Amino acid sequence: MTDISNKCLWITGASSGIGAALATAASAAGAQVILSGRRTEALSDVAKTLAGPCLILPFEATDYPALDDITARAWAWQGQVDVLINNAGVSQRSVAVDTAPEVYQQMLNIDLLAPIWLTQLQLQRMVTAGGGHIVAISSLAGRIGAPLRTAYCAAKHGLLGYMDALRCEVETLHNIRVTTVLPGSVATDVSRNALTGDGSRRGGSDDVIDGGDHPMDCARAILAAISANTPELIFAKGNELALTQLRHDDPDTFFTTAAGYGEKTVRAFNTEC
Repeated sequence: MTDISNKCLWITGASSGIGAALATAASAAGAQVILSGRRTEALSDVAKTLAGPCLILPFEATDYPALDDITARAWAWQGQVDVLINNAGVSQRSVAVDTAPEVYQQMLNIDLLAPIWLTQLQLQRMVTAGGGHIVAISSLAGRIGAPLRTAYCAAKHGLLGYMDALRCEVETLHNIRVTTVLPGSVATDVSRNALTGDGSRRGGSDDVIDGGDHPMDCARAILAAISANTPELIFAKGNELALTQLRHDDPDTFFTTAAGYGEKTVRAFNTEC
């Protein structure tokens, strides 16, 4: 078990949504929290609500040359980082045939390469410290393909594979725990901030997202998974959970169902556009 009280948790994407909820719940549980993201003012607003000590450490996730210094500053604050939660990311809402290749590059940079890069900078430090915990927020889209999200699915599938392989290498040998989280619909601004086919911000939300689980419920489930050293947490319900299970149990039926759903979704999307 991993008790997070008096532990240092570093949360990326901490300015809103699941990240902000994680910071609130972790601080209430006695953790020392590092808040990272691009928007310093928004991080400061989150910091004002926390119950315990925190460090505001803003950075751009894809500014790779800066990440070594950022990591050094994070570790210097409390002497080590016990838990890194890679939560920062961006989603997508565009049809593949209308999506510029540059959008795929941008998405893979933000949702795949950035969390891998930051994780790689923690590993030797955690080995020296005698252990640690790496958490990545993937998505159900990391397990099943979803229409309007080809770039997002590619990144989240890749993140799942990296975390699974990393777990094999470091969990037993170096006492570094690895947890991957696959949320379904959570009521955040993920749809509003999603990239469109030309890379611009979408600006609108989806009914399924707006009707999703509360970010705090997701955050509490994630912290429970960390405490229990759970390798993988699927945080979903209803049809989303059923489709995820169907992908494993009956792939043929899943692919037939997904094709019909995809056609309906793309037609509706094209009509809206």
